[in-house]
Amino acid sequence: MEFINEYGLFLAKVVTVVIAIGFVVGLVATAGSKNRKKADKGHVEVVKLNDRFKHMTHALKQVALDEATRKADAKAEKKREKAEQTKKKKALKTGAKSDEKPADSDTKRVFVLDFNGDIKASATDSLREEITAVLSLARPADEVVVKLESGGGLVHSYGLAASQLARIRDRHIPLTVCVDKVAASGGYMMACVADRILAAPFAVLGSIGVVAQLPNFHKLLKKNNIDFEMFTAGEYKRTVTMFGENTKKGRDKFVEDLEDTHVLFKEFVSEHRPQVEIDKVATGEIWFGRRAQSVKLIDELKTSDEYLVQLAEKSDVFEVSFVHKKSLPEKLGMATEGAVDRLLLRWWQRSNNQRWF
Repeated sequence: MEFINEYGLFLAKVVTVVIAIGFVVGLVATAGSKNRKKADKGHVEVVKLNDRFKHMTHALKQVALDEATRKADAKAEKKREKAEQTKKKKALKTGAKSDEKPADSDTKRVFVLDFNGDIKASATDSLREEITAVLSLARPADEVVVKLESGGGLVHSYGLAASQLARIRDRHIPLTVCVDKVAASGGYMMACVADRILAAPFAVLGSIGVVAQLPNFHKLLKKNNIDFEMFTAGEYKRTVTMFGENTKKGRDKFVEDLEDTHVLFKEFVSEHRPQVEIDKVATGEIWFGRRAQSVKLIDELKTSDEYLVQLAEKSDVFEVSFVHKKSLPEKLGMATEGAVDRLLLRWWQRSNNQRWF
């Protein structure tokens, strides 16, 4: 019995020390993150996809081709690269002699951005930085490709994300959006800004509508003799509530606001894709890729992989991403928040659309 008591006391001391150390480390990390917050918000990372594709092909050739074929292929590749370098040097020299600003290269540049949207369109924070970086270098002869995946979310959040893409078109730089899985509701609001929309055959698109739903606990509170009081200034400051008794007037105003938001959504899509019969597609329905092409929600059936590999044959393709610097507490908090958002979005999608394999 005495041994058990001593062992329990020992464990209590160990736990206390561990907690104390963790608390101190947490304070130091938090203080450090506050000091770095203003100085280091993040940075842009760039990867040349041409090199990635080339390395993949080279690795496969090492296994699939015999030695003689590999040598011949390598020789032809070196000859091609040498010819390209000579062409670039000649273009730079010609520009210098004519007292004109030397051209970087006649090769088209393609900048690839990724947008994986949650309910709050949180990826907009990175998107705006990436677009700012790209616009500092991109020319009208270049192209921006956005790989977009989103089932939609808050109206104002996706409105801002769509406005970021509009910055590219305003600079007259071709913008292509690729949808491999889903661009619905707010996701399609973003996609329709593009000059071209490409989608996989079974990608989900559309859902041009507005939805709002909330539980009401008024009857439950009333049954338990619990009063709920809410004070507002302004007739329509609060139209419906979760705990009070909702009136017909409040509900009608709430629906009116939803309808007005829907009208704005339809006008936005019509402005950017005038070829779409908006009354036909703005019913809140979704279309799979093949069907979406028939109603002109997209322009072509093609996956992002196919399109980028195709571009890499004649263009320099760069993947651009903005990486935020986060402290450990921020990472843990954002991971938890992201998990909750994904759970809610998955529940919403399943409850509103059952056409899944």
